[in-house]
Amino acid sequence: MLENAGFGGGCHWCTEAVFRSLRGVTEVAQGFIAADPPHQAYSEAVSVTWDPDLIGFDDLIAVHLATHASMSQHKMRGKYRSAVYVKDDASAEQARRIIAELARETGSAFVTAVLPFRAFKASDKRFQNYYDRNREGPFCNAYIEPKLALLRQRFAGLRREVGNVV
Repeated sequence: MLENAGFGGGCHWCTEAVFRSLRGVTEVAQGFIAADPPHQAYSEAVSVTWDPDLIGFDDLIAVHLATHASMSQHKMRGKYRSAVYVKDDASAEQARRIIAELARETGSAFVTAVLPFRAFKASDKRFQNYYDRNREGPFCNAYIEPKLALLRQRFAGLRREVGNVV
């Protein structure tokens, strides 16, 4: 049975490319997610569907925290809310536990919130699969490629086989 959650933190073009490169991820929808007040405003994020037999929620959260400014309360947090969006209380508790464990293990103070996944709006079609369509462009080289390089270095075992991208 497949699972689903949302992840937001940085530009959704970057976040989409990161999650599309992971094994076990069956779908990545790029767009905007809203939660409950005071986080009801839509923020850039992706909705990720995965096979828990192939990749764990803990792995997805670890990758997410490592590939955006998850410890920074920078001025763009309204547009780029650092969050894991969940569909139920059990997933919320699991996400909080995973983030707390990773904080202890790394000595980090994450600003990433666990929020209810209330609504999703897809990005304009011309921006979807941005990395795959603009791989050689300046944005991809400057912002997305370094995140994928980090994945290759720190999370090599979680990457899908080349040519097998969602």
